[in-house]
Amino acid sequence: MTTIRTALAAVTLWAAALAPAGADGMLETLSTADATRGWEAVGRLNLGDRGFCTASLVTSDVVITAAHCMYDKETGERIEPSTIEFQAGLRFGRAEAYRGIRRIVLHPEYDFADANRLGRVGSDLALLELDRPVRSGHVKPFRTQLRVRAGQTVQVVSYARDRADAPSREEACTILTRDDDILVLSCSVDFGASGAPVFAVFDGEIRLISVISAKAEWEGQSVSLAAVMETELDVLVGEFARTPALSTVGKRVRPDTPVDTANQ
Repeated sequence: MTTIRTALAAVTLWAAALAPAGADGMLETLSTADATRGWEAVGRLNLGDRGFCTASLVTSDVVITAAHCMYDKETGERIEPSTIEFQAGLRFGRAEAYRGIRRIVLHPEYDFADANRLGRVGSDLALLELDRPVRSGHVKPFRTQLRVRAGQTVQVVSYARDRADAPSREEACTILTRDDDILVLSCSVDFGASGAPVFAVFDGEIRLISVISAKAEWEGQSVSLAAVMETELDVLVGEFARTPALSTVGKRVRPDTPVDTANQ
């Protein structure tokens, strides 16, 4: 919808610096084994010395995250896969599994150099193949659900600045509005939460509907933005099937490219 782009375009360039409105009290830290049960497939994605994002398992050896996490925000260069580690279910120094990355595949239409930062959100998706599958009975990859509607209740599990050692969950936020490319969510996010899975309940099952791309302001409140995956996930999976292991896919950018993202 034109209204989404009009309302967000004026603020997206600077809104990533805003603190999330009302974050205190809305987030539950998953600090115990009981609290993290069922969420172990969400993990922290360490990006060498460049910070971290959040990612989650969609198969035993593939995680999904935001494409912009794969770039060094200072240089615009892609991050070397050998420096990335996925820590499944990390909680206070201990993870369910530690895995390296053997393949990085970005959505083929994602362009980190695109000056239209809002235009990047709809393709801000990446699949990362782990160097070994995570085979544990209680670390269960999430199924996806692609069709969602405005007004639907969702939840986000993420690692972020000032809460990097354990995941936090926002249990009841909302899809405020959407168009063909972007979901506008009332969910609170902060730096590091990029790539965090967005979940909704379908037939009693928690399913992944998207990942966090950025934060902005919508009608006076802080919001988060995520890609609509109804067609884009199939595009990404097709790109993954065509891409050999030990290589990366994505458009190269100039070192002087300005960036403004929700991670790192």
